[in-house]
Amino acid sequence: GKIVRELTTRPDTPGNPIKLTIDAGLQEYAGRRLATQSGSVVVIDCHNGDVLAMASMPSFDPNSFSDGISHLEWDMLSKDDHVPLRNKTLQGLYPPGSTVKPMVALALLEAGISPMDTVNCPGAIRVGNTLFHCHKKRGHGSLNMRGAIAQSCDIYFYQMAQRIGMDRIASMARRVGMGQKFALPFPSQSYGTVPDPAWKLKKYKQKWQVYDTVNATIGQGYMLINPLQMAVMASRLATGRQLMPNFIFGAQRPAPEPVGVNEEHLVTIRDAMSAVVNGGGTGGAARMTVPGVMMAGKTGTAQVRRITMAERGGGVRSNASLPFKLRDHALFQGFAPFDNPRYAIACILEHGGHTNRIEDAPMIAADTMTYLFDQAKAMEKLETLEKDWGGTPAERMARQMAAYRLAKAIEKGEVPPPAAANEMNAAGAGNSAAPPPPAATSAPAEADDAPP
Repeated sequence: GKIVRELTTRPDTPGNPIKLTIDAGLQEYAGRRLATQSGSVVVIDCHNGDVLAMASMPSFDPNSFSDGISHLEWDMLSKDDHVPLRNKTLQGLYPPGSTVKPMVALALLEAGISPMDTVNCPGAIRVGNTLFHCHKKRGHGSLNMRGAIAQSCDIYFYQMAQRIGMDRIASMARRVGMGQKFALPFPSQSYGTVPDPAWKLKKYKQKWQVYDTVNATIGQGYMLINPLQMAVMASRLATGRQLMPNFIFGAQRPAPEPVGVNEEHLVTIRDAMSAVVNGGGTGGAARMTVPGVMMAGKTGTAQVRRITMAERGGGVRSNASLPFKLRDHALFQGFAPFDNPRYAIACILEHGGHTNRIEDAPMIAADTMTYLFDQAKAMEKLETLEKDWGGTPAERMARQMAAYRLAKAIEKGEVPPPAAANEMNAAGAGNSAAPPPPAATSAPAEADDAPP
C-alpha cells in the first residue's frame, strides 16, 4: 500500500510499580514444564487465595510488540494451532470432564446419598433412546463412591445423578467456583457455564432432559470451565472455604465464607481424591516423590468430537491417530499436601489426548507442585526433560521462527527449497572438482593460503 504519513514513535513509559502474588520462579517453571503442549497451569495458595502461578503456553515475547511486531512474526503467531496469542488461563473455556466428579459426589453426599451405596458398572447404560458408555468398555463392576472417584467410573455418576437431579449439582458447582465471575485486574475473561433446567429454558427455550443431567455429571454437554476456575474449585474442595483468587500482594480482603457443607463429607471427598493419585486410581502419574507430601486430585478427559456407534463397534480411534484439533482435552485438578492442603493446582492441555505420559496433565501438575516443596529436585528433572524437547521455550521458539522465515522465503521463491539447494550444491561440487593437492613442502603454513 501507499504510505500516507509516518507516525512518530514515543518511548515506553513505565507505570507505577505493583507487587503481584505471582511467584516468578514458579511461573517460569510451570511454563517450561508445559513442554510442547498447548495448555495452562494455575497454582493457588490455599491459605488466602493468592494466585502464585498462571502460565499459558505456548507464549510469545511481549517485547516484540513494543516497537511494532513484524508481519512475519505476527503471521506465525496468529496461524499457530496451539494459539500462543490467547491467555488460556482466563480466556480458554473447556468441558471440565471428570474433574467435576468430586464436586458431584459432594452434592450427592449433601443430598443424603451414602458413600457406601454401590452401583454396578457393566460398561454402558441406556438413558432414553441413547446408550451412554463408561470409559472402561468392559465396566468396573460394583463400586462405591470412593472407588467410583478413584477409577473415574462414569456409570456410577450417570445413575447417582439421576437420583438427586441437576439443580442440586448445579448449586454445588457454583459454590466451588464454577461459572463464577471474579473481580480481577484483567480486561478480558471467559467465565464458563454451569447449566441447569432454568438456564437451558432461558437460552434455548427447551426443557431440561435426563440425558442433559447425565452429560453434565461427567463434565460434558453444556458445562464449561476455565483453568483459573478449576484451580479455585480445587482450593475450595481442599479447604472447605470459598477462597477468592487474588493477584495483588498484601491486598486486604474479608475472611472467606465457608462452602457450606458437612466437614465429614469433605473428608470423604478428599480421601477419594487421594485414592485417585496414591491408591491405584487414574491419576498415578501425579504421585509426588517428595517425602511426606502426598497429592490428592482428579484426572479428566474432555471429548471434542462425537464418537459414533459404528466407531465404537469397530474400536474407538486412539487420540494419537487423530488430527490435533480432534484430540481430547486432558485435565487435572488437585491439592497438596493431602492431609494439610497448602497449594491447589489446575492443569488443562488443549487436545493433549493423554498421548504422552510425561507431557500429560497429571505429571505436569505433580512436577509443578514439587517445585514448591523441593525446588532443586524439580529443576533437575525439568532440565533433563528439556534436552528431549529441544531446549527451553525461548530456544524452541527461536528455531520455530527461523524455520517459518525460511518456509516463507521458499514460498516467495527467494531461496530454493532444501532438496533443490542440495542438488545444486552437489552439481556445483561435481563441476568444480579441484585437482589433487601438491605434495607437502617445508613452506610456512601461511604460504598455503597465498593466491597463485
